[in-house]
Amino acid sequence: MPFKKKKQTSLTVISLILAAVMAFYSVAVLNMQVFNREKYYSKVSGYTTRTAVIKAPRGEILDRYGREIATNRNGYNIVFNKAYIDMLKINDTILTLTDYLSSANTEWTDKLPLSKEFPYEFTEDNNENFLKKIGLARYATKENAFDRMVELFSLEEYPDADKRTVMGVRYSMLAADFSVSNPFILAEDVSFEVMAKISESGIYLDGVFVDTVPFRLYSDSTLSPNIVGSIGPIYAEEWDNYKDKGYSFSDKVGKSGIEAYAEEYLHGKDGIMTYTLDREGKIVSSEVTQAPVPGKTVMLTLDKSIQTESQAALKDLITEIKSLGSRVTGGAAVVMNVNSGEILAAANFPTYDLATLSENYNAIVSDPANPLLNRAFQGIYPIGSTMKPLVSVAGLDTHLLTADETIVCQKTYRYFKDYTPSCMGTHGPLTLTKALSKSCNYYFFEVGRRIGASKLTEYFKSFGLGVKTGVEIDDSAGLLADVEDGSGDTLQIAIGQKNAFTPLQLAVYTSTLVNGGIRYKATLLSRITSYNGDVVEFVNTPVVNGKVEISEYAENAVKKGMASVIEEGTGSTVMHDYPIKVGGKTGTSQNSGDDHSLYIAFAPFDNPEIAISIVLEHGHSGLAAGKILKRILDKHFFTDNSTVDNTPSYTVIG
Repeated sequence: MPFKKKKQTSLTVISLILAAVMAFYSVAVLNMQVFNREKYYSKVSGYTTRTAVIKAPRGEILDRYGREIATNRNGYNIVFNKAYIDMLKINDTILTLTDYLSSANTEWTDKLPLSKEFPYEFTEDNNENFLKKIGLARYATKENAFDRMVELFSLEEYPDADKRTVMGVRYSMLAADFSVSNPFILAEDVSFEVMAKISESGIYLDGVFVDTVPFRLYSDSTLSPNIVGSIGPIYAEEWDNYKDKGYSFSDKVGKSGIEAYAEEYLHGKDGIMTYTLDREGKIVSSEVTQAPVPGKTVMLTLDKSIQTESQAALKDLITEIKSLGSRVTGGAAVVMNVNSGEILAAANFPTYDLATLSENYNAIVSDPANPLLNRAFQGIYPIGSTMKPLVSVAGLDTHLLTADETIVCQKTYRYFKDYTPSCMGTHGPLTLTKALSKSCNYYFFEVGRRIGASKLTEYFKSFGLGVKTGVEIDDSAGLLADVEDGSGDTLQIAIGQKNAFTPLQLAVYTSTLVNGGIRYKATLLSRITSYNGDVVEFVNTPVVNGKVEISEYAENAVKKGMASVIEEGTGSTVMHDYPIKVGGKTGTSQNSGDDHSLYIAFAPFDNPEIAISIVLEHGHSGLAAGKILKRILDKHFFTDNSTVDNTPSYTVIG
């Protein structure tokens, strides 16, 4: 009996094992024949699949009304596709192409850090990554590198000049991770003639294709280039970071301005082309398995018409006063919505052209006038008498001054025995309105002394002077001097000397002054939409950076004085009969060489919409900037934007 029981147990175990084996193979067969049929069919039949990238268009940049600033156009790239290329003939193919491109004066990709002419020298100081890429130690010589690439790329039978040409391309392929999944761009944005010639030769050049791809197009390449910014290639030191984000080595990325700030929105998602290859590596079919997704559209707060006019007005005036013997070197103008912090214009002069930036870069960088400097956001200047409205508010709201108090200007201010600065005139008895209208330094020496340096500096900061504005692209915080209470320097900061601020900060300060004390974050970003604009994904709303408690009494008194500046004071030369009531303040700040010329203004007077700040480097007098102010006001108030649809029926996400 025990034996029989043991035998039955063994048969049961064997039966269970057989059942398990049969179940396993049944599942395997089901998996192969149903769930993964294509995968196993490919293995049996010898077919394999590879993928390649389809480039997505970069998102567009538009102004606040949807007018084009940076868009895209179609261009032609000469591309090596490894799925089709005969690697045994690649060196000859490269020479055929480069000979033709050279004859057509067309550059091609060559990132090899060796000079192109004999004797071949390293062109970079640090070649460790390059040497590592070709399998050499960091102490290898240029001769070692050249010989290694001759061996690596099978160039033994070619003349030295051809060796250098081919290895330049082959190394660039290596650095770009050239593969079936990652085609290599030999030449970018070639002419129609080059495209046609290469296309005609396609049957003789295995693996060489002409791709139609999107390229950046600026509707006006001189329009605010410091703000719009530029795009460029991914540098070697950036590649690891961008590679991790799914970029291709040949991608263009934002290098400055909004192009850089909004890179994550503007960069689209590339599509995927899937190729099926037979056992011999020949492509038998291709299919778009993932369509490319264009980048987002970024709408700025800029008003293209005001921006254009501001730039033209700056250029015209600077050219005019230079012709009269002035040593003016440049300038900037900022136009801001006082109730939101939106920047409607930010003009600089001198400036540059985005379309020719690369080819003229060395000349632009060496230009002593520094056209690359974004003066509107990064240029810092003593702001002179444009500081006086702020000092007035401080005096009134600390109850150290009343609007109808009379202070007698005696030209030389003698409160301090060791420091006796003088006014530009002898104005006699003045109340606040006349003091602002005449821009009397003596009056503000007295007011500043009463308030004291510490309290004045607190007010400067509360109005956004000496602190960054929060704007999306880089700006300067300006310079706040460390001035002791009771010192003569208190008098200087009360009339806008010692400290130095940007034109953008001046616009923020003016906006805060006339909107009831709300200091908004400065912004260039209006909204972000889908590429075709039918879906809004983000709308920028005003952000309050601070609040200044300005009494209605102080605001009304100071605004009255600023209206007097325009109507009968230092700003009246150009603006006295302007059809819209405007408030403003001129300024002349001391500087080495000729003084700087400044102007701040707001309009309309009774219900302010915009604030404007203007700076002319060595412009000598604040009066000169009035011509720019008038042209900006004309463009804002008397240009019809009603035909521009600024309120399309978007669907907002989130």
